[in-house]
Amino acid sequence: MFLFCVLCTVCLYMCLFEARPEVFPGTRTHGSDRTMDLGLAEDHFSRPVGSFVASDIEQLKLAIEECKKLILELPEHSERQKDNVVKLIHLRLKLQELKDPEEDEPNLRVLLEHRFSKEKSKSVKQTCDKCSTIIWGLIQTWYTCTGCYYRCHSKCMNLITKPCVRSKVSHQSEYELSICPEIGLDRQDYRCAECRAQISLRGVPSEARQCDYTGQYYCSTCHWNDTAVIPARVIHNWEFESRKVCRSSMRYLALMMSRPVLRLKEINPLLFNFVEELVEIRKLRQDILLMKPYFITCKEAMEARLLLQLQDRQHFVENDDMYSLQDLIDISTGRLSCSLTEIHTTFAKHIKLDCERCQAKGFVCELCKEGDILFPFDSHTSVCYDCSAVFHRDCYFDNSTTCPRCARMTERKQDEEDLNYFNPNCQ
Repeated sequence: MFLFCVLCTVCLYMCLFEARPEVFPGTRTHGSDRTMDLGLAEDHFSRPVGSFVASDIEQLKLAIEECKKLILELPEHSERQKDNVVKLIHLRLKLQELKDPEEDEPNLRVLLEHRFSKEKSKSVKQTCDKCSTIIWGLIQTWYTCTGCYYRCHSKCMNLITKPCVRSKVSHQSEYELSICPEIGLDRQDYRCAECRAQISLRGVPSEARQCDYTGQYYCSTCHWNDTAVIPARVIHNWEFESRKVCRSSMRYLALMMSRPVLRLKEINPLLFNFVEELVEIRKLRQDILLMKPYFITCKEAMEARLLLQLQDRQHFVENDDMYSLQDLIDISTGRLSCSLTEIHTTFAKHIKLDCERCQAKGFVCELCKEGDILFPFDSHTSVCYDCSAVFHRDCYFDNSTTCPRCARMTERKQDEEDLNYFNPNCQ
Protein backbone atom coordinates (compact mmCIF):
# COMPACT_ATOMS: atom_id res chain seq x y z
CA MET A 1 0.00 0.00 0.00
CA PHE A 2 2.86 2.34 0.82
CA LEU A 3 4.44 1.81 -2.59
CA PHE A 4 1.10 2.32 -4.31
CA CYS A 5 0.58 5.65 -2.55
CA VAL A 6 4.11 6.82 -3.36
CA LEU A 7 3.72 5.89 -7.01
CA CYS A 8 0.35 7.62 -7.15
CA THR A 9 1.76 10.80 -5.71
CA VAL A 10 4.70 10.68 -8.12
CA CYS A 11 2.33 10.22 -11.06
CA LEU A 12 0.20 13.08 -9.80
CA TYR A 13 3.29 15.22 -9.53
CA MET A 14 4.30 14.39 -13.10
CA CYS A 15 0.84 15.20 -14.38
CA LEU A 16 0.90 18.53 -12.55
CA PHE A 17 4.37 19.43 -13.79
CA GLU A 18 3.65 22.33 -16.12
CA ALA A 19 6.02 25.25 -15.76
CA ARG A 20 4.16 28.36 -14.60
CA PRO A 21 5.70 31.47 -13.12
CA GLU A 22 3.58 31.36 -9.96
CA VAL A 23 5.35 31.97 -6.70
CA PHE A 24 4.80 29.79 -3.69
CA PRO A 25 6.74 29.77 -0.42
CA GLY A 26 9.87 27.75 -1.13
CA THR A 27 10.05 28.71 -4.83
CA ARG A 28 11.77 31.51 -6.68
CA THR A 29 11.60 32.91 -10.20
CA HIS A 30 14.39 34.50 -12.17
CA GLY A 31 13.01 35.69 -15.49
CA SER A 32 11.87 32.71 -17.56
CA ASP A 33 13.93 30.21 -15.58
CA ARG A 34 12.19 28.87 -12.50
CA THR A 35 14.02 27.12 -9.73
CA MET A 36 11.67 25.07 -7.55
CA ASP A 37 12.65 23.95 -4.08
CA LEU A 38 11.83 20.24 -3.96
CA GLY A 39 11.88 20.23 -0.19
CA LEU A 40 15.52 19.22 -0.01
CA ALA A 41 16.73 22.54 1.34
CA GLU A 42 13.97 22.89 3.87
CA ASP A 43 13.90 20.58 6.86
CA HIS A 44 10.30 19.46 7.19
CA PHE A 45 10.97 17.14 10.09
CA SER A 46 12.90 19.13 12.68
CA ARG A 47 10.01 20.87 14.51
CA PRO A 48 10.18 24.44 13.24
CA VAL A 49 6.82 26.22 13.17
CA GLY A 50 4.79 25.07 10.22
CA SER A 51 1.91 22.89 9.06
CA PHE A 52 4.04 19.93 7.93
CA VAL A 53 6.44 19.54 10.83
CA ALA A 54 6.66 16.12 12.48
CA SER A 55 9.28 14.32 14.53
CA ASP A 56 7.60 11.02 15.26
CA ILE A 57 5.27 8.60 13.54
CA GLU A 58 1.97 10.03 14.84
CA GLN A 59 2.88 13.57 13.94
CA LEU A 60 4.05 12.45 10.52
CA LYS A 61 0.73 10.73 9.90
CA LEU A 62 -1.14 13.90 10.86
CA ALA A 63 1.12 15.98 8.62
CA ILE A 64 0.50 13.59 5.72
CA GLU A 65 -3.26 13.85 6.14
CA GLU A 66 -3.11 17.63 6.29
CA CYS A 67 -0.92 17.71 3.20
CA LYS A 68 -3.33 15.45 1.29
CA LYS A 69 -6.30 17.66 2.21
CA LEU A 70 -4.43 20.77 1.13
CA ILE A 71 -3.52 19.21 -2.21
CA LEU A 72 -7.17 18.46 -2.90
CA GLU A 73 -8.21 21.99 -1.95
CA LEU A 74 -5.63 23.79 -4.09
CA PRO A 75 -6.34 24.59 -7.76
CA GLU A 76 -5.36 21.81 -10.12
CA HIS A 77 -2.06 22.19 -11.98
CA SER A 78 -1.05 25.07 -9.75
CA GLU A 79 2.51 25.49 -8.53
CA ARG A 80 1.37 25.36 -4.92
CA GLN A 81 -0.30 22.02 -5.56
CA LYS A 82 2.87 20.66 -7.21
CA ASP A 83 5.04 21.78 -4.31
CA ASN A 84 2.73 20.15 -1.80
CA VAL A 85 2.78 16.90 -3.79
CA VAL A 86 6.57 16.90 -3.50
CA LYS A 87 6.33 17.57 0.24
CA LEU A 88 3.86 14.70 0.56
CA ILE A 89 6.37 12.36 -1.07
CA HIS A 90 9.08 13.36 1.38
CA LEU A 91 6.72 12.98 4.32
CA ARG A 92 5.81 9.44 3.26
CA LEU A 93 9.46 8.49 2.78
CA LYS A 94 10.33 9.85 6.20
CA LEU A 95 7.44 7.93 7.77
CA GLN A 96 8.62 4.70 6.19
CA GLU A 97 12.18 5.31 7.40
CA LEU A 98 10.91 5.69 10.97
CA LYS A 99 8.90 2.47 10.69
CA ASP A 100 11.83 0.54 9.23
CA PRO A 101 15.05 2.28 10.34
CA GLU A 102 18.25 1.46 8.51
CA GLU A 103 20.53 -0.72 10.56
CA ASP A 104 23.55 -2.86 9.90
CA GLU A 105 21.80 -6.14 9.20
CA PRO A 106 23.73 -9.45 8.94
CA ASN A 107 24.01 -10.98 5.48
CA LEU A 108 22.85 -14.42 6.69
CA ARG A 109 20.29 -15.29 9.34
CA VAL A 110 19.02 -18.73 10.39
CA LEU A 111 15.50 -19.05 11.76
CA LEU A 112 13.15 -22.08 11.95
CA GLU A 113 15.45 -23.97 9.54
CA HIS A 114 15.25 -21.05 7.09
CA ARG A 115 18.59 -19.78 5.83
CA PHE A 116 17.83 -16.15 5.08
CA SER A 117 20.19 -14.28 2.81
CA LYS A 118 20.16 -10.50 2.69
CA GLU A 119 19.02 -9.23 -0.68
CA LYS A 120 20.83 -6.48 -2.54
CA SER A 121 18.19 -6.05 -5.24
CA LYS A 122 16.26 -2.79 -5.21
CA SER A 123 13.35 -4.29 -7.13
CA VAL A 124 9.88 -3.28 -5.97
CA LYS A 125 8.14 -6.31 -7.46
CA GLN A 126 8.45 -8.49 -4.36
CA THR A 127 5.88 -9.07 -1.62
CA CYS A 128 6.58 -9.92 2.00
CA ASP A 129 5.31 -13.42 2.77
CA LYS A 130 4.70 -12.48 6.39
CA CYS A 131 2.83 -9.18 6.30
CA SER A 132 1.61 -9.47 2.68
CA THR A 133 2.77 -5.95 1.83
CA ILE A 134 5.11 -4.83 -0.92
CA ILE A 135 8.81 -4.77 -0.16
CA TRP A 136 10.13 -1.30 -0.95
CA GLY A 137 13.65 -2.31 -1.85
CA LEU A 138 14.95 1.25 -2.10
CA ILE A 139 14.57 1.95 1.61
CA GLN A 140 13.80 -1.41 3.24
CA THR A 141 16.06 -4.31 4.14
CA TRP A 142 14.68 -7.69 3.12
CA TYR A 143 15.72 -11.34 3.10
CA THR A 144 15.08 -14.44 1.00
CA CYS A 145 15.36 -18.02 2.25
CA THR A 146 17.82 -19.88 0.05
CA GLY A 147 15.90 -23.11 0.60
CA CYS A 148 12.22 -22.31 0.03
CA TYR A 149 12.49 -18.72 -1.31
CA TYR A 150 10.42 -17.28 1.52
CA ARG A 151 10.70 -13.46 1.33
CA CYS A 152 10.16 -11.00 4.11
CA HIS A 153 11.09 -7.61 5.52
CA SER A 154 13.87 -7.45 8.06
CA LYS A 155 11.36 -6.11 10.58
CA CYS A 156 9.13 -9.17 10.02
CA MET A 157 11.85 -11.74 10.69
CA ASN A 158 11.06 -12.20 14.39
CA LEU A 159 7.35 -12.69 13.61
CA ILE A 160 7.86 -15.71 11.33
CA THR A 161 6.21 -18.91 12.56
CA LYS A 162 6.42 -21.03 9.39
CA PRO A 163 9.36 -23.47 9.22
CA CYS A 164 11.30 -23.87 6.00
CA VAL A 165 9.44 -26.04 3.48
CA ARG A 166 12.69 -27.51 2.17
CA SER A 167 13.21 -29.28 5.49
CA LYS A 168 9.85 -30.96 4.99
CA VAL A 169 10.89 -32.00 1.50
CA SER A 170 14.11 -33.48 2.90
CA HIS A 171 12.39 -35.40 5.69
CA GLN A 172 9.11 -36.31 3.98
CA SER A 173 9.46 -36.59 0.21
CA GLU A 174 5.98 -37.77 -0.62
CA TYR A 175 2.74 -36.30 -1.93
CA GLU A 176 -0.75 -36.20 -0.55
CA LEU A 177 -2.43 -38.66 -2.94
CA SER A 178 -6.04 -38.04 -1.93
CA ILE A 179 -7.94 -35.50 -3.98
CA CYS A 180 -8.64 -32.42 -1.83
CA PRO A 181 -9.00 -34.28 1.51
CA GLU A 182 -11.31 -31.74 3.16
CA ILE A 183 -12.12 -32.12 6.86
CA GLY A 184 -14.35 -29.05 7.27
CA LEU A 185 -14.02 -25.72 9.03
CA ASP A 186 -15.60 -27.08 12.21
CA ARG A 187 -12.80 -29.63 12.58
CA GLN A 188 -10.36 -26.72 12.25
CA ASP A 189 -12.23 -24.83 14.98
CA TYR A 190 -12.89 -22.09 12.39
CA ARG A 191 -9.22 -21.16 12.42
CA CYS A 192 -6.52 -20.99 9.77
CA ALA A 193 -4.74 -24.34 9.46
CA GLU A 194 -1.38 -22.59 9.58
CA CYS A 195 -1.42 -19.40 11.67
CA ARG A 196 -4.59 -20.26 13.67
CA ALA A 197 -6.23 -16.90 12.90
CA GLN A 198 -10.04 -16.91 13.04
CA ILE A 199 -11.68 -17.41 9.63
CA SER A 200 -15.15 -18.01 8.19
CA LEU A 201 -16.79 -18.54 4.81
CA ARG A 202 -18.55 -15.20 5.20
CA GLY A 203 -15.24 -13.39 5.37
CA VAL A 204 -15.67 -12.19 8.97
CA PRO A 205 -13.19 -11.59 10.52
CA SER A 206 -11.16 -13.12 7.67
CA GLU A 207 -12.08 -15.02 4.52
CA ALA A 208 -11.60 -18.80 4.60
CA ARG A 209 -9.76 -20.01 1.51
CA GLN A 210 -9.43 -23.69 0.74
CA CYS A 211 -6.17 -25.26 -0.45
CA ASP A 212 -6.93 -27.88 -3.10
CA TYR A 213 -3.78 -29.82 -2.19
CA THR A 214 -4.26 -30.21 1.58
CA GLY A 215 -8.04 -29.75 1.62
CA GLN A 216 -7.72 -27.41 4.61
CA TYR A 217 -8.80 -23.80 5.00
CA TYR A 218 -6.48 -20.83 5.42
CA CYS A 219 -6.68 -17.11 6.02
CA SER A 220 -5.89 -14.54 3.32
CA THR A 221 -2.41 -14.03 4.79
CA CYS A 222 -1.47 -17.71 4.37
CA HIS A 223 -3.43 -18.25 1.14
CA TRP A 224 -2.88 -15.79 -1.71
CA ASN A 225 -4.92 -17.71 -4.30
CA ASP A 226 -1.76 -19.03 -5.95
CA THR A 227 -2.34 -21.92 -8.33
CA ALA A 228 -0.49 -25.19 -8.93
CA VAL A 229 -0.96 -28.58 -10.59
CA ILE A 230 -2.25 -31.08 -8.00
CA PRO A 231 -0.42 -34.48 -8.05
CA ALA A 232 -3.44 -36.48 -6.83
CA ARG A 233 -5.60 -35.16 -9.68
CA VAL A 234 -2.89 -36.02 -12.20
CA ILE A 235 -2.41 -39.58 -10.95
CA HIS A 236 -6.08 -40.49 -10.52
CA ASN A 237 -7.77 -38.39 -13.23
CA TRP A 238 -4.90 -37.39 -15.55
CA GLU A 239 -6.02 -33.80 -14.93
CA PHE A 240 -3.50 -30.96 -15.18
CA GLU A 241 -5.66 -27.93 -14.48
CA SER A 242 -4.05 -25.60 -11.93
CA ARG A 243 -5.95 -25.24 -8.65
CA LYS A 244 -5.75 -22.72 -5.84
CA VAL A 245 -3.32 -23.64 -3.08
CA CYS A 246 -1.94 -21.97 0.03
CA ARG A 247 1.52 -20.43 0.11
CA SER A 248 3.19 -23.31 1.94
CA SER A 249 1.67 -25.89 -0.43
CA MET A 250 2.76 -23.85 -3.42
CA ARG A 251 6.36 -23.84 -2.20
CA TYR A 252 6.26 -27.53 -1.30
CA LEU A 253 4.90 -28.51 -4.72
CA ALA A 254 7.49 -26.30 -6.44
CA LEU A 255 10.36 -27.96 -4.56
CA MET A 256 8.94 -31.44 -5.18
CA MET A 257 8.23 -30.84 -8.87
CA SER A 258 11.36 -32.60 -10.18
CA ARG A 259 11.67 -35.29 -7.49
CA PRO A 260 10.94 -38.83 -8.79
CA VAL A 261 8.70 -40.06 -5.97
CA LEU A 262 5.70 -41.38 -7.93
CA ARG A 263 5.65 -45.13 -8.59
CA LEU A 264 2.68 -45.22 -10.96
CA LYS A 265 2.43 -48.98 -11.35
CA GLU A 266 1.69 -49.23 -7.61
CA ILE A 267 -0.40 -46.09 -7.14
CA ASN A 268 -2.59 -46.40 -10.25
CA PRO A 269 -1.51 -49.19 -12.65
CA LEU A 270 -4.69 -48.78 -14.72
CA LEU A 271 -3.43 -45.40 -15.88
CA PHE A 272 -1.23 -47.16 -18.45
CA ASN A 273 -4.35 -48.66 -20.04
CA PHE A 274 -5.83 -45.25 -20.79
CA VAL A 275 -2.81 -43.03 -21.49
CA GLU A 276 -0.89 -44.22 -24.56
CA GLU A 277 1.86 -41.68 -24.01
CA LEU A 278 2.76 -43.36 -20.71
CA VAL A 279 3.22 -46.70 -22.43
CA GLU A 280 5.49 -45.09 -25.04
CA ILE A 281 7.62 -43.37 -22.41
CA ARG A 282 7.90 -46.56 -20.36
CA LYS A 283 9.18 -48.46 -23.42
CA LEU A 284 11.75 -45.75 -24.18
CA ARG A 285 12.95 -45.81 -20.58
CA GLN A 286 13.26 -49.60 -20.60
CA ASP A 287 15.33 -49.40 -23.78
CA ILE A 288 17.62 -46.78 -22.24
CA LEU A 289 18.23 -49.02 -19.24
CA LEU A 290 19.21 -51.80 -21.67
CA MET A 291 21.62 -49.42 -23.41
CA LYS A 292 23.25 -48.29 -20.18
CA PRO A 293 25.57 -51.37 -19.81
CA TYR A 294 26.96 -50.67 -23.27
CA PHE A 295 27.87 -47.10 -22.34
CA ILE A 296 29.48 -47.73 -18.98
CA THR A 297 31.85 -50.25 -20.58
CA CYS A 298 32.55 -48.18 -23.70
CA LYS A 299 35.47 -45.75 -23.60
CA GLU A 300 34.14 -43.66 -26.48
CA ALA A 301 30.71 -43.34 -24.88
CA MET A 302 32.25 -42.29 -21.57
CA GLU A 303 34.42 -39.69 -23.30
CA ALA A 304 31.40 -38.37 -25.23
CA ARG A 305 29.41 -38.39 -21.96
CA LEU A 306 26.32 -39.65 -23.69
CA LEU A 307 24.47 -40.42 -20.46
CA LEU A 308 24.76 -36.76 -19.44
CA GLN A 309 22.05 -36.02 -21.96
CA LEU A 310 19.71 -37.27 -19.23
CA GLN A 311 21.31 -35.37 -16.37
CA ASP A 312 18.07 -33.42 -15.77
CA ARG A 313 16.21 -36.73 -15.35
CA GLN A 314 18.80 -38.87 -13.59
CA HIS A 315 16.17 -41.40 -12.52
CA PHE A 316 15.71 -42.39 -16.18
CA VAL A 317 19.06 -44.20 -16.08
CA GLU A 318 18.34 -45.81 -12.71
CA ASN A 319 14.84 -47.30 -13.08
CA ASP A 320 11.82 -47.30 -15.36
CA ASP A 321 8.95 -47.00 -12.90
CA MET A 322 9.57 -43.81 -10.91
CA TYR A 323 8.19 -40.52 -12.18
CA SER A 324 8.29 -36.91 -11.06
CA LEU A 325 5.36 -34.55 -11.37
CA GLN A 326 7.33 -32.62 -13.99
CA ASP A 327 7.69 -35.86 -16.00
CA LEU A 328 3.93 -36.33 -16.07
CA ILE A 329 3.32 -32.70 -17.05
CA ASP A 330 5.84 -33.00 -19.88
CA ILE A 331 4.25 -36.27 -21.00
CA SER A 332 0.84 -34.62 -21.24
CA THR A 333 2.22 -31.77 -23.37
CA GLY A 334 4.24 -34.11 -25.61
CA ARG A 335 7.52 -32.44 -24.71
CA LEU A 336 9.04 -35.48 -22.99
CA SER A 337 8.16 -37.85 -25.82
CA CYS A 338 10.00 -35.68 -28.37
CA SER A 339 13.13 -35.17 -26.30
CA LEU A 340 13.35 -38.77 -25.09
CA THR A 341 12.85 -40.15 -28.61
CA GLU A 342 15.69 -37.98 -29.85
CA ILE A 343 17.99 -39.18 -27.06
CA HIS A 344 16.97 -42.80 -27.71
CA THR A 345 17.87 -42.40 -31.38
CA THR A 346 21.29 -40.94 -30.50
CA PHE A 347 22.05 -43.79 -28.10
CA ALA A 348 20.98 -46.50 -30.55
CA LYS A 349 23.03 -44.92 -33.35
CA HIS A 350 26.17 -45.06 -31.23
CA ILE A 351 25.70 -48.72 -30.32
CA LYS A 352 24.58 -50.06 -33.69
CA LEU A 353 26.48 -47.85 -36.16
CA ASP A 354 29.17 -45.61 -34.69
CA CYS A 355 30.99 -47.84 -32.20
CA GLU A 356 32.61 -51.13 -33.23
CA ARG A 357 33.10 -52.23 -29.63
CA CYS A 358 29.42 -51.86 -28.89
CA GLN A 359 28.50 -53.62 -32.14
CA ALA A 360 30.64 -56.57 -31.08
CA LYS A 361 28.39 -57.03 -28.03
CA GLY A 362 25.35 -57.80 -30.17
CA PHE A 363 23.58 -61.18 -30.32
CA VAL A 364 22.74 -63.73 -32.95
CA CYS A 365 19.41 -65.51 -32.62
CA GLU A 366 20.34 -69.06 -31.53
CA LEU A 367 16.92 -70.41 -32.45
CA CYS A 368 16.90 -69.55 -36.15
CA LYS A 369 20.57 -68.54 -36.57
CA GLU A 370 19.52 -66.10 -39.27
CA GLY A 371 19.23 -62.36 -39.65
CA ASP A 372 21.33 -59.40 -38.55
CA ILE A 373 23.00 -58.70 -35.25
CA LEU A 374 20.39 -58.27 -32.54
CA PHE A 375 20.34 -55.91 -29.58
CA PRO A 376 18.04 -56.12 -26.55
CA PHE A 377 16.47 -52.72 -27.24
CA ASP A 378 15.41 -53.56 -30.81
CA SER A 379 11.65 -53.47 -31.27
CA HIS A 380 11.51 -56.89 -32.98
CA THR A 381 13.47 -58.80 -30.33
CA SER A 382 12.75 -60.58 -27.06
CA VAL A 383 15.11 -61.00 -24.13
CA CYS A 384 15.44 -64.01 -21.86
CA TYR A 385 14.77 -62.83 -18.31
CA ASP A 386 17.22 -65.36 -16.83
CA CYS A 387 20.34 -64.97 -18.95
CA SER A 388 19.56 -61.82 -21.03
CA ALA A 389 20.09 -63.62 -24.33
CA VAL A 390 18.42 -61.94 -27.30
CA PHE A 391 16.23 -63.66 -29.93
CA HIS A 392 13.84 -62.72 -32.65
CA ARG A 393 10.49 -62.12 -31.05
CA ASP A 394 8.72 -64.61 -33.32
CA CYS A 395 11.35 -67.29 -32.75
CA TYR A 396 11.37 -66.99 -28.97
CA PHE A 397 7.65 -67.06 -28.43
CA ASP A 398 6.89 -69.67 -31.09
CA ASN A 399 9.62 -72.08 -29.99
CA SER A 400 8.48 -74.47 -27.30
CA THR A 401 11.99 -75.29 -26.12
CA THR A 402 13.80 -73.46 -23.37
CA CYS A 403 16.42 -70.80 -23.95
CA PRO A 404 19.51 -72.47 -25.50
CA ARG A 405 21.87 -70.29 -23.49
CA CYS A 406 20.11 -71.13 -20.23
CA ALA A 407 20.26 -74.85 -21.16
CA ARG A 408 24.02 -74.64 -21.73
CA MET A 409 24.58 -72.79 -18.48
CA THR A 410 22.50 -75.34 -16.56
CA GLU A 411 24.36 -78.24 -18.14
CA ARG A 412 27.74 -76.67 -17.39
CA LYS A 413 26.77 -76.08 -13.79
CA GLN A 414 25.62 -79.68 -13.43
CA ASP A 415 28.90 -80.98 -14.89
CA GLU A 416 30.88 -78.90 -12.39
CA GLU A 417 28.82 -80.24 -9.49
CA ASP A 418 29.34 -83.82 -10.66
CA LEU A 419 33.05 -83.25 -11.04
CA ASN A 420 33.32 -81.84 -7.53
CA TYR A 421 31.29 -84.74 -6.16
CA PHE A 422 33.53 -87.44 -7.60
CA ASN A 423 36.78 -85.49 -7.17
CA PRO A 424 36.43 -83.45 -3.98
CA ASN A 425 40.16 -82.58 -4.03
CA CYS A 426 39.96 -81.30 -7.60
CA GLN A 427 40.47 -77.55 -7.76
